[in-house]
Amino acid sequence: MADWNAQQYLKFENERTRPARDLLEQIPLADARKVVDIGCGPGNSTELLVQRWPQASVIGIDTSADMLRQARERLPAQTFIEANIAHWTPPEKTDVLFANAIFQWVPGHLKQLQRLLGALDKGGVLAVQMPDNLAEPTHALMREVAQMEPWRETLADHARARDVLPPPSAYYDALGPHCTRLDIWHTVYNHVLADAPAIVEWVKGTGLRPFVDPLEPTERKQYLAEYTARVAANYPPQADSKVLLRFPRIFILAVK
Repeated sequence: MADWNAQQYLKFENERTRPARDLLEQIPLADARKVVDIGCGPGNSTELLVQRWPQASVIGIDTSADMLRQARERLPAQTFIEANIAHWTPPEKTDVLFANAIFQWVPGHLKQLQRLLGALDKGGVLAVQMPDNLAEPTHALMREVAQMEPWRETLADHARARDVLPPPSAYYDALGPHCTRLDIWHTVYNHVLADAPAIVEWVKGTGLRPFVDPLEPTERKQYLAEYTARVAANYPPQADSKVLLRFPRIFILAVK
């Protein structure tokens, strides 16, 4: 899959940052010395952490060179590292591990969350947010169109199939024994967007990438046209001609 496109991702920066802000508000630490933004992207979530704990050492990690470039431009005084979370270990005495919309991309992420929580000292916080929207029309339609001709053969191997997230009970059982406090909740956002093509622009920056990246330009154009038509049929305009993008997310706050 091609590298992430920071500019595409940031087209909906306010909407994408809102869950990070909501998660951050639940972290009970008044003071923190070391904070890590896992999957920092273009630095929008890192910026929130710097504002919350201005005296802390805040590090952002990501696998995308373009995202890290954007993050360094945004926050030149902070440290950003290219690293894969599956092979990364938190620095000693880290107080907060913050992960906004990253672990849904990580295979076997339950074990990774257990590992990271285990690396924290007592009182350390693991704060995680993930989209829980694979059953929403936006994503169901991606798979539906990918199974059609002429894209079926090309996307059979390249469109990364992801299972729905485990239920909250799985996170509770995996993390609960290692916590003094564990909160798990869902929030469903209803983002107001201009129209159906705006929904497509949103998912182009994230979930649609495994489906369109393998296609040649002509095939990609045809795929997007078919997908956009189906999105329009499933997200009808409101009275003011705008559309509502329903977007469920799961939040996990674990205090060691």
